[in-house]
Amino acid sequence: MSQALPQREPPDRPWAAMAMEWVRENLFSSWVNIALTLLAVAFVVVVVPPIVDWGIISAVWSGETREACLGPDKGACWPYIGARWGQIIYGFYDDPQRWRVDIVYIVGAVGIAWLMIPRLPGKFWVGVAMYVGFPILVYVLLSGGMFGLSIVPSSKWGGLLLTLLISLTGIIFSMPIGILLALGRRSELPIIRWLSIGFIEFVRGVPLIMILFMASNLMPLFLPSGWNPDKLLRALVAITLFSSAYMAEVVRGGLAAIPKGQTEAAAALGLGYWRTMGLITMPQALKISLPSIVSSCISLFKDTSLISIMGFFDLLQVIKSGNSDPVWSTPNTAFTGYLFAALVYFAFCFGMSRYSAYLERTVGGGKVGTGKA
Repeated sequence: MSQALPQREPPDRPWAAMAMEWVRENLFSSWVNIALTLLAVAFVVVVVPPIVDWGIISAVWSGETREACLGPDKGACWPYIGARWGQIIYGFYDDPQRWRVDIVYIVGAVGIAWLMIPRLPGKFWVGVAMYVGFPILVYVLLSGGMFGLSIVPSSKWGGLLLTLLISLTGIIFSMPIGILLALGRRSELPIIRWLSIGFIEFVRGVPLIMILFMASNLMPLFLPSGWNPDKLLRALVAITLFSSAYMAEVVRGGLAAIPKGQTEAAAALGLGYWRTMGLITMPQALKISLPSIVSSCISLFKDTSLISIMGFFDLLQVIKSGNSDPVWSTPNTAFTGYLFAALVYFAFCFGMSRYSAYLERTVGGGKVGTGKA
């Protein structure tokens, strides 16, 4: 009697065959896809080579003044970026005190990386430290006036420092405020519900630049005499409140997607409103809303450039102000600065989008229970 052969794994398919199958299914599966693929290839062939030639091949990589970048055959003037590197990273922060900004950068990078790397332990306590302790550390180091640190006014903050500070503040604090507004909009108490609806609809109905203008020029008129909060603080509050209104609608959409049966099951088990919301409803709603939450964070990061109307010099404004520097005034200077700013914004925004996609795969974003018994 013959014996059955042991089960074996199917042979691995050649990489080339898998690649050809992917190309056929995604790029040439229909006449529409074929046309779009050909248009994309034509666009790349026409647009990419001149950009690569101007930005890399024909670019100037060293020099002390604009003379190095002058000439009809010269491309991007990268020494200009190196000459303004200090202002791009630190703004107008005093040179002897820039070590304080470096500490903020290092601590922030280590804390964020610790929270993002899955296998590192103690994420709860690191998260608490980053949410509570890190803002205090930032305020003490950057502002000074205590522990022997000299005072550095917020008017000297700028560049990438200011862009990251405003965007992180808006992202971190708009999330809990947005959750409270979303819950308030669904509340059964009329006063809380209508106040939440009024705030959300008003903020979403006006542009951010108007909110910043009001914070800069109109807010002091409604405050008690002699009380004039720092202009940067007003900008942070305005951007946080603006972002929280949009975050509230994102969270509300996630809450609306949760089947009602889960809430009823929690009530049958004796769970109260806040335990049901914290243990069952909200975690699922946040997973569903994860792509929209990240989109709001990316939009907020890019919208930080609007604070220039309040007189601040963020990353884009620092680069823009350098275009009028006579030492580096060339036909390619402005384009080089804007290209560098675009690369910086793209790096941060693309990083956030990729990490969002990783979280969706890891936590199973968008998958909720049916609520059926």
